[in-house]
Amino acid sequence: MIVEREKWNNIPLLHIYPEGKKNESLPTAVFFHGHMSAKEHNLHYAYQMAEKGMRVLLPDAHLHGEREEGLDEVQMSLRFWEVVLTSIEELAYIHKTIHEKQWAKGELGIGGTSMGGITTLGALTVYPWIKAAAVMMGAPNYVQLAKAQMAQFESKGFKLPITDEERKQMLATLARFDATKNKGIFNKRPVFFWHGEQDTTVPYSPTFSFFKALKEEYEEVPEHLHFMGEKEAGHAVSRPGMLAATRWLAEHTAE
Repeated sequence: MIVEREKWNNIPLLHIYPEGKKNESLPTAVFFHGHMSAKEHNLHYAYQMAEKGMRVLLPDAHLHGEREEGLDEVQMSLRFWEVVLTSIEELAYIHKTIHEKQWAKGELGIGGTSMGGITTLGALTVYPWIKAAAVMMGAPNYVQLAKAQMAQFESKGFKLPITDEERKQMLATLARFDATKNKGIFNKRPVFFWHGEQDTTVPYSPTFSFFKALKEEYEEVPEHLHFMGEKEAGHAVSRPGMLAATRWLAEHTAE
């Protein structure tokens, strides 16, 4: 397995592929990291997929990793949705570049942990070319989650640096990427979920409820939708969860 550090249009990323196969067309996945994390923290996912013959790209999200700007956790939290929407936008550029290089065999799988799982669910609502997805501790309910985040900040005495009109516009923008409002657009594509039932950072219940609602869209191909919950797990993916997610992406991206 080879790991190369690259930069595509100012997006720093790690490019992982099986030795000797850099310029071959391979099943390919893009995998997004979580809030306050960075691309290298998901190398174990990339390793598992590269061992199965895949090419994997791990980008640094806006304001993270090599792109960090010295912001503290509160400042980063206030810009959470800016980061998510930037990652969704940049995925289009990564997709275009991969195909220009003729590196992908077919279309791309995508996945991510925490904020990366949230990004993955939003991307599924706007990119019909996504072939398969793995959502680790993600949330589909963008509008509900954003409202809860703002309420949490305000309950602690923070005055959010936005006007009422800006808040309204932000929620309208997030609604375009809110998977709970766009279930049909998943179009029966293979999607795997992992979530710990004790997760207090990205709550389990909204994601599991979305999965149950999504099952109606997958009645013809129930094998394309899977939810793996763990009763005692919190906001940290277990090894069985990681292995199941990478198997899912390897299997469905190679189809």
